[in-house]
Amino acid sequence: MIQEPETTLVETAIDGDPESFTELCRRYYPAMVAIAHSLLGDRHLAEDAAQETFAKAAVKLPQLRQTNKFAGWLAAICRNEARDMARQQNGLRAANELSTKTAKSESGDSGDAIRQALKQLTEQAREVVYLRYYDGLSYEQISNVLGISEQAINGRLRRAKRKMADYLRCNGFEEV
Repeated sequence: MIQEPETTLVETAIDGDPESFTELCRRYYPAMVAIAHSLLGDRHLAEDAAQETFAKAAVKLPQLRQTNKFAGWLAAICRNEARDMARQQNGLRAANELSTKTAKSESGDSGDAIRQALKQLTEQAREVVYLRYYDGLSYEQISNVLGISEQAINGRLRRAKRKMADYLRCNGFEEV
């Protein structure tokens, strides 16, 4: 089966073809979950954000002027949606994190240390880490979604890994 080019799908979706929009959703859902997860830190909320992203994109799709920029446009909607959700969850999350941090710091959980190391990264670096390592996208796919060069992706990943390794070393994890 031949995969239809993205711009063709976007154009036919703009013209009202629901199957084309469904295919775009199928192609980009994992990447949108990864982007939202990098901002929210919660997989379930990230899935909600991704679904909301596609709902908003369906409404705003006729406003998209450059069909070849669909992935970047969709990623921007997703980032905004995740930020909105984070603001809504902020009060509840602050209380939960305080009790969770206390309990986990006593247990020495390495997963928590990695989550904390990820929080030390910039939003852009964390986003690339999630797309590459949590979602398994190639540099080319990340480049398409974020609209940046593969060299920029490589640089962000190298800096992110270095910063995470430094954080983990400073917090007692020697073999990083």
